Amino acid sequence: MATDNVDLPDLSHESVSGTPAALLNNEPSGEAGLKRSAVDLEAVFDVPVTVSAVLGKSSMEVSQLLKLGRGTIVELDRKVGEAIDIYVNDRLVARGEVVLVEDRLGITMTEIIKAGSGS
Repeated sequence: MATDNVDLPDLSHESVSGTPAALLNNEPSGEAGLKRSAVDLEAVFDVPVTVSAVLGKSSMEVSQLLKLGRGTIVELDRKVGEAIDIYVNDRLVARGEVVLVEDRLGITMTEIIKAGSGS
Protein backbone atom coordinates (compact mmCIF):
# COMPACT_ATOMS: atom_id res chain seq x y z
CA MET A 1 0.00 0.00 0.00
CA ALA A 2 1.67 3.23 -1.16
CA THR A 3 1.39 6.14 1.25
CA ASP A 4 3.71 8.56 -0.53
CA ASN A 5 0.85 10.78 -1.72
CA VAL A 6 -0.99 11.17 1.59
CA ASP A 7 -1.17 14.87 2.48
CA LEU A 8 -1.03 15.89 6.12
CA PRO A 9 -2.82 19.04 7.31
CA ASP A 10 -0.89 22.29 7.21
CA LEU A 11 -0.30 23.06 10.87
CA SER A 12 1.52 26.34 10.34
CA HIS A 13 -1.42 28.49 11.42
CA GLU A 14 -3.16 26.18 13.90
CA SER A 15 -2.33 26.02 17.57
CA VAL A 16 -2.36 23.40 20.29
CA SER A 17 -3.18 24.66 23.78
CA GLY A 18 -2.61 28.23 22.61
CA THR A 19 0.93 27.60 21.30
CA PRO A 20 1.44 28.37 17.59
CA ALA A 21 2.47 25.32 15.60
CA ALA A 22 5.58 27.13 14.34
CA LEU A 23 6.88 27.27 17.91
CA LEU A 24 6.01 23.65 18.57
CA ASN A 25 8.04 22.67 15.50
CA ASN A 26 10.96 24.87 16.65
CA GLU A 27 10.52 27.05 13.58
CA PRO A 28 10.86 30.81 13.73
CA SER A 29 7.57 32.63 13.31
CA GLY A 30 6.64 33.07 9.67
CA GLU A 31 8.78 30.22 8.28
CA ALA A 32 6.16 27.50 8.85
CA GLY A 33 4.31 27.30 5.58
CA LEU A 34 5.73 24.20 3.95
CA LYS A 35 3.31 21.51 2.83
CA ARG A 36 3.88 18.32 4.86
CA SER A 37 3.26 14.85 3.48
CA ALA A 38 3.56 11.26 4.64
CA VAL A 39 7.01 11.08 3.05
CA ASP A 40 8.23 13.46 5.78
CA LEU A 41 7.26 10.84 8.39
CA GLU A 42 8.74 7.84 6.57
CA ALA A 43 11.43 7.36 9.23
CA VAL A 44 8.81 6.46 11.86
CA PHE A 45 6.56 4.23 9.72
CA ASP A 46 8.21 1.03 10.98
CA VAL A 47 8.27 1.97 14.69
CA PRO A 48 6.10 -0.58 16.52
CA VAL A 49 3.38 0.70 18.84
CA THR A 50 0.93 -1.13 21.08
CA VAL A 51 -2.74 -0.28 20.53
CA SER A 52 -5.26 -1.28 23.22
CA ALA A 53 -9.03 -0.90 23.25
CA VAL A 54 -10.32 -0.93 26.82
CA LEU A 55 -13.95 -2.00 27.13
CA GLY A 56 -13.98 -1.36 30.87
CA LYS A 57 -12.31 -2.20 34.15
CA SER A 58 -13.11 -4.25 37.22
CA SER A 59 -11.47 -4.73 40.61
CA MET A 60 -11.44 -7.99 42.51
CA GLU A 61 -9.48 -9.83 45.13
CA VAL A 62 -7.02 -12.55 44.16
CA SER A 63 -9.32 -15.17 45.70
CA GLN A 64 -12.12 -14.05 43.33
CA LEU A 65 -9.72 -14.03 40.39
CA LEU A 66 -8.72 -17.63 41.09
CA LYS A 67 -12.38 -18.69 41.00
CA LEU A 68 -12.92 -17.36 37.47
CA GLY A 69 -13.59 -19.98 34.85
CA ARG A 70 -15.11 -20.47 31.44
CA GLY A 71 -18.50 -18.78 31.27
CA THR A 72 -17.91 -16.54 34.29
CA ILE A 73 -19.33 -13.06 33.87
CA VAL A 74 -17.17 -10.17 35.06
CA GLU A 75 -19.03 -6.90 35.53
CA LEU A 76 -17.20 -3.89 34.10
CA ASP A 77 -17.43 -0.22 35.06
CA ARG A 78 -19.06 0.78 31.75
CA LYS A 79 -22.61 0.66 30.46
CA VAL A 80 -23.65 -0.94 27.17
CA GLY A 81 -23.16 1.55 24.35
CA GLU A 82 -20.73 3.72 26.31
CA ALA A 83 -17.55 4.71 24.46
CA ILE A 84 -14.44 2.58 24.91
CA ASP A 85 -10.97 4.02 25.52
CA ILE A 86 -8.27 3.59 22.87
CA TYR A 87 -4.67 3.69 24.07
CA VAL A 88 -1.44 3.81 22.07
CA ASN A 89 1.59 2.83 24.15
CA ASP A 90 -0.46 3.25 27.36
CA ARG A 91 -1.51 6.80 26.43
CA LEU A 92 -5.18 7.62 25.91
CA VAL A 93 -5.51 8.91 22.35
CA ALA A 94 -9.16 8.36 21.41
CA ARG A 95 -12.58 7.03 22.31
CA GLY A 96 -14.64 4.84 20.09
CA GLU A 97 -17.21 2.12 19.58
CA VAL A 98 -16.94 -1.61 19.01
CA VAL A 99 -18.00 -2.67 15.51
CA LEU A 100 -18.34 -6.01 13.76
CA VAL A 101 -16.32 -6.36 10.54
CA GLU A 102 -17.30 -9.60 8.84
CA ASP A 103 -16.53 -12.16 11.56
CA ARG A 104 -14.08 -10.01 13.58
CA LEU A 105 -14.41 -7.29 16.17
CA GLY A 106 -13.06 -3.85 15.37
CA ILE A 107 -13.21 -0.33 16.69
CA THR A 108 -14.22 2.93 15.12
CA MET A 109 -12.85 6.14 16.59
CA THR A 110 -15.54 8.63 17.49
CA GLU A 111 -13.42 11.15 19.41
CA ILE A 112 -9.72 12.02 19.24
CA ILE A 113 -8.24 13.06 22.59
CA LYS A 114 -5.93 16.04 22.14
CA ALA A 115 -2.63 16.13 24.00
CA GLY A 116 -2.92 17.83 27.36
CA SER A 117 -6.69 17.44 27.75
CA GLY A 118 -7.40 15.90 31.12
CA SER A 119 -9.74 12.92 30.71
